[in-house]
Amino acid sequence: MASLTVTQLNIYPVKSCAGISLSTLAINEWGPEWDRRMMVTDSEGAFLTARKYPQLLQVRTAIRMQGLMLSVPGKSSLTIDLPVEKDDTVGRIDTKVWRDQVEAQRISRAADQWFSELLQCPAQLVFMPETHYRQVDPDYFSQQQRVSFADSFPFLLTHQNSLDELNQRLPTPLPMSRFRPNIVIDGDAPWAEDRWQKLRIGGLNFAVVKPCSRCIMTTFDVDTLAPSKEPLKTLGTYRRTDSGIIFGQNLVHLEYGVLRVGDEVEILA
Repeated sequence: MASLTVTQLNIYPVKSCAGISLSTLAINEWGPEWDRRMMVTDSEGAFLTARKYPQLLQVRTAIRMQGLMLSVPGKSSLTIDLPVEKDDTVGRIDTKVWRDQVEAQRISRAADQWFSELLQCPAQLVFMPETHYRQVDPDYFSQQQRVSFADSFPFLLTHQNSLDELNQRLPTPLPMSRFRPNIVIDGDAPWAEDRWQKLRIGGLNFAVVKPCSRCIMTTFDVDTLAPSKEPLKTLGTYRRTDSGIIFGQNLVHLEYGVLRVGDEVEILA
C-alpha cells in the first residue's frame, strides 16, 4: 500500500463562511479548535447557510492577534474577540441545526448588523457556548461525543486522488476547497476511503463513521457565486447511494492532540 499523508488542514470558524488553511490543527473535545463554533441565523434563530445565501462563501476568515477577522470585498471588516466575549446587551437564543435543538449565544449587535447588511435580511451571528452539549448523530456513533454547529460530525476527511479522478471526468477541474474538508490526505487509490473504518493520523485515532452526502453548496463558484450542475451532475452518475451523492468521509476523533501537514495516516480497519 502506498504511504498516506496529510496534505491540507482547514477550519471554518463560521458555518458556511470561508475556511482557514493551517499547518497545524489543535484537536479538543469539540474536534478541530474553533471549527464552526459560530453560525448565522435569522431573527427567529433558524440557521442560515450558503445553500440559500451563497454570499456567505465569500466571507473570508482570518485569526489575528485581535481575534477572528471577517471580511468580504466591498465591505468593512468585522473583528470578533477570541475567546468570544459576550455583549451584555444581547442574550441567548434557541436555534436548530437540522434535527438538533441548540442553545446559542448572540455575539454582538455589531455582528448582527454586519451580517444583516451582507445578506439583505435580518440576521444574527451566534456562538455555541461551553455550557451547551450537542451530541453527534447517534445513528452512526453511539458513544458520547460533542459537536459544534457542523452538520453532524466534528471532521470531514477527503482524498486528493479521489478528486483527481473526479476532475478527469469534469469539463472544468475543481479545487478541493469546493468540498470544505478539515483533513485532506493523499496516497491511496481513488475512493479507497469508502472502505476505511478506523484511522490513526499523526498518532491520533479516529473512527470513520459515515460517507458525506453532498449538497448544492459544492456547485457555487466562490469567486462569482455562479451556480452550476457540477460536480453533483457527474458525481451522481457513479457516487449516488441511499444516503445521497457522496464525496469524503465523516470522522469522529477518539483522542485529543495536534495534527500537522505531512503527518502519516495509518489504516487500522
